Amino acid sequence: MSKAFVKESDADFEEEDEVPDPSPKGVKNYITPRGFKALQDELRQLRRVERPKIVEIVSWAAGNGDRSENGDYIYGKKRLREIDRRMRFLLKRMEAAEIVDPLQQPNKHKIFFGATVTYADEEDNERTVRIVGVDEADLERGEVSWVSPIARALLKAEVGDLVEVRTPRGPQEIEVVAIVYEER
Repeated sequence: MSKAFVKESDADFEEEDEVPDPSPKGVKNYITPRGFKALQDELRQLRRVERPKIVEIVSWAAGNGDRSENGDYIYGKKRLREIDRRMRFLLKRMEAAEIVDPLQQPNKHKIFFGATVTYADEEDNERTVRIVGVDEADLERGEVSWVSPIARALLKAEVGDLVEVRTPRGPQEIEVVAIVYEER
């Protein structure tokens, strides 16, 4: 029988909708202290504020009678599943996290996790990026994951080194201009 004619319940999707682990398999989940605190804050917000509010709405909606046509109840249950899924994901990421403080880096003349790096491309355009964990990467703030192509190319380089980065346009050579270890 075709799947198009089979009724699927919400329970069928709960396990499939699990958020995938963004880290490569077999690789540690490095994270800065600030990034770990952000995960803790999000979990605390979900657990102490959002989830209790939605539970209250769902229990109120359940008391109104017919649940099959009650939008507050249906949406509330769906939102509860989303919150619970996100909380499980955050807990797993925090359990696997290895906190690395960039300020404790002994070799500040080389690029390692947590470094803020300024580099120049072939057209002498300078750009600054900070190498952070997978969970805290944000390109708009200039933070790239340590497993990204640019970070992998820059790791262990020193000021003045030329490194090759693989880009969609092909290999590109960049020069390391500055390395700073600071807490942002």
